[in-house]
Amino acid sequence: MKPAKPTLFFYIPYKIDKRLQKNNHLSMENLSHSNEVAATWIENLAIEEINMSESGVIDIHEHLNPIHFLEESSIEFMNELRDKIEHFVAHFNQYRGQQNNNHIKIFKISNTVNDFMLFRNSLRLIFARRANDLISIAFVSNGKDLLAPRLRVDDPFGSEGVHEIRAHLGAFNKISWRFQGEAVDTNAMVKHYLTEFIKQSAQ
Repeated sequence: MKPAKPTLFFYIPYKIDKRLQKNNHLSMENLSHSNEVAATWIENLAIEEINMSESGVIDIHEHLNPIHFLEESSIEFMNELRDKIEHFVAHFNQYRGQQNNNHIKIFKISNTVNDFMLFRNSLRLIFARRANDLISIAFVSNGKDLLAPRLRVDDPFGSEGVHEIRAHLGAFNKISWRFQGEAVDTNAMVKHYLTEFIKQSAQ
């Protein structure tokens, strides 16, 4: 009877890919932040229920009425636009140097929730929440007429009109913002309007 062959064991060193480890860490951070944002609505429901218990007033239909969601979404959308514009304007002014007359200024428009405008060299670019489902964007130059920003190279500057960003209400009250029927990317939108404003307001 032949003796059994010895079993061979190979030691394979276990090495953690640091890049994978880092990506996993970032993914967990993003997931945590996403869950934080997504949990706001359930926290609000808990608070509303406490308030209903104390007041005795119960509204079981509010979540089916889109008006509240449109108002909330339009305010959040305007805040997002302003935050991004303020970020880039601060960079522009810093790189532009100490000549304050060429700096861009941002002003909140009085008697509004969060309408705002950009100002430089007598040119204004106004972002206004006209309704819960409508945001308008227009130039004002040396007068009160609203002028539409250009979209194409052959568009003349100074044509009367405004750009309208409209809310689209989808299934389950999901809201998206659209321009001429197309979904809006806020990064591209901010880049376009801020670039147009800087070009048109340059001396």
